[in-house]
Amino acid sequence: MLYLLMAVLALLAVGVYYYITLPAVNIHASGFWFFILALVAFAAALYAARRARKEYKLYGAQAVLNWKDWKPLKGFVLLFGLILAVFLIGSFLSSPVINAGRYQQLLAVEERNFTQDIHEVDYSTIPLLDKDSAALLGDRKMGSLVDMVSQFEVSDDYTQLNYQNKPVRVTPLEYASTIKWLTNQKNGIPAYVRIDMATQDTEIVMLDQGIKYSKSEYFNRYLYRHLRFHYPTYIFDDQLFFEIDEEGTPYWVCPVKKFNIGLFGGQTVGRVVLCNAVTGECIDYAVEDVPQWIDKVYSAELLMQLYDYHGVLVHGFFNSILGQRDCLTTTTGYNYIALDDDVWVYTGLTSVNGDQSNVGFVLMNQRTMEARYYKIEGATETSAMSSAEGQVQNLGYRSTFPLLLNIAGEPTYFVALKDGAGLVKKYAMINIQKYQWVAIGDTVAECEKNYNALLSTNGIVSQEAAEQKEITGVVEVIAPVVLDGYTHYFLCLEGEDAVFDADLSDASLYSVLRLKEGDRVTLTYEQGYDVNPVRAVEKE
Repeated sequence: MLYLLMAVLALLAVGVYYYITLPAVNIHASGFWFFILALVAFAAALYAARRARKEYKLYGAQAVLNWKDWKPLKGFVLLFGLILAVFLIGSFLSSPVINAGRYQQLLAVEERNFTQDIHEVDYSTIPLLDKDSAALLGDRKMGSLVDMVSQFEVSDDYTQLNYQNKPVRVTPLEYASTIKWLTNQKNGIPAYVRIDMATQDTEIVMLDQGIKYSKSEYFNRYLYRHLRFHYPTYIFDDQLFFEIDEEGTPYWVCPVKKFNIGLFGGQTVGRVVLCNAVTGECIDYAVEDVPQWIDKVYSAELLMQLYDYHGVLVHGFFNSILGQRDCLTTTTGYNYIALDDDVWVYTGLTSVNGDQSNVGFVLMNQRTMEARYYKIEGATETSAMSSAEGQVQNLGYRSTFPLLLNIAGEPTYFVALKDGAGLVKKYAMINIQKYQWVAIGDTVAECEKNYNALLSTNGIVSQEAAEQKEITGVVEVIAPVVLDGYTHYFLCLEGEDAVFDADLSDASLYSVLRLKEGDRVTLTYEQGYDVNPVRAVEKE
């Protein structure tokens, strides 16, 4: 009876351990090997306790200490050592030390032309805020909802997506505490946050049915446990991404690790499990078959690691440590670019010696793992950030990590400058190849105008080249506004959503004073952010 009780307690302990740690039943999972080692150690301990009790009863304490006759225990020790040796040898055989060539080829990189791939900037499609600024907006919006703020808080996921051709960040709410979970878990989490990264519009999206499966749940509705019980052999990535489809339905995108080299080496993604955050329904896809609306399959950190293998191991492992000939590595940060309806990770490339210049940059697709290399020498992102901060050093503003833009055919860093409270106060554009060329503006439109003037002054582009667009139409609305001591006339044309700004500090635009609603005009203008600066007015 005692032995039966011990067996039941042992099985219970194993079950609790598995329920808490959730190891994948897969030889490629290091957690599985630790689980097996724990089982062997536990079995050895049970045997030792049983044997010691029996020997003590029969022969006394002296017999218990006579370990030479405990042959089965030696077997447990031998088995433990054998499993540990296989794990350690498998780890070594999977490492870049002896597989440098295979690691270097994990990521296929294609060299491309910058101006052909990266079109001139459209400010409605670029994220003007970083994750920290998005978090401030989310917390501020949540704080305005008195009935919810006491029960829930905003998660720090803030996944960046292309949603209906707009850059947005989305993040679920989560329970504010265990007590709040107890009182609210029946209905689930009622909403998620969606932030337009171009306009800063922040919305709490209420759901008809609450989110029942998330990282803040407990027991069987805890997301990782829910996935483990459905897919006991899958090795899920540490990062599970919160996304929404085109109808706004919340999902968890759960990448499944694939090891391409030995037992534990060459990690990429082999499959993706799509879990409905409301119902818990799971759909399993091969990585090449994931729906187009999914933006995040490969994490930015994984893609940067894969490029580091590609760039550093170009001439083998020992060259990466000793001679370091032709070795390139990613810089210290990254940002996102919307391209071809996908989200691409952008990061610069520099030599492993860590100098202050980039030899180029790379874009990596977070859905397909496609990688594109652009050979453009210039300043590193941190150097550009310091250059922008130097222009406002008296104000103490700090720069966000740069976005990469094409402005008038020039590769350009774009940053927001934030005060100590994290609020965006100014914007800056820095030329990548001439990072001492910095333009500052209180608005994006002003910053771009100043940058184009800077390029023109330095003979990079002519001012006329930045003023190529024309539009003809009937004046629907015309309104004078005084800004910074100068009169501006804002115009709207029939059938057009754009707003045009004629700044009368430029005397060549005085003809706008003779316009009235209903007149037909031709406007020459620059593409702007909030409004389009007018450069010429011709009444027909």
